Amino acid sequence: MKQWFALLYCVIWPFFNLFHPSKAIGLENIPEGAAILCPNHTRMSDPFFVIFAMGLKIRPRAMAKAEAMSVPVIGWILKKAGVFAVERGKSDVSAVKEAIKCLKGGDKLLLFPEGTRHRDGTIDESGKTGAAMFSIRTETPIVPIYIPAEKKWFRRTPVVFGEPFLPQVEGRKGSAEEYKAISRELMSRIAGLEEQAR
Repeated sequence: MKQWFALLYCVIWPFFNLFHPSKAIGLENIPEGAAILCPNHTRMSDPFFVIFAMGLKIRPRAMAKAEAMSVPVIGWILKKAGVFAVERGKSDVSAVKEAIKCLKGGDKLLLFPEGTRHRDGTIDESGKTGAAMFSIRTETPIVPIYIPAEKKWFRRTPVVFGEPFLPQVEGRKGSAEEYKAISRELMSRIAGLEEQAR
């Protein structure tokens, strides 16, 4: 899996870096070991900006919508690179188990907490609760990440990595309301990184 990731990275990076180079800000905020990487989402290319900003040394697993994974050839390639599908709008037990397994195994997980793209650059104030749940159940820190909506050709697009935080809840698993509160905090932290991207 990691070999496939490296192969795809080396094949795609030269072309992507030529047209849409990225600039990492706050890369030191990514902790060693497991972490949940949570960027805002404006374009389909956002995963590439995050992955290439981090460099080949960090090889995260990623959650992608099931529709993308069902595309012939593309879906097969993504799966080989460690991407796994999630059915949006429903309780996807299989995806939840895979995400938790990934984090407990010490890997990093890339997911977009908004669950969909906001092309105008607005950031959903509440987001989805998946990242919060994964963090609580695996005691894994969350890293907020900001990517500008405007990505100019042949100009470096800043990718801002914020300070990781480890949410706390009353019980062992947390409640739905606590997950929502954590999600709101995450989205607020992502929005707060915008200034560093200017």
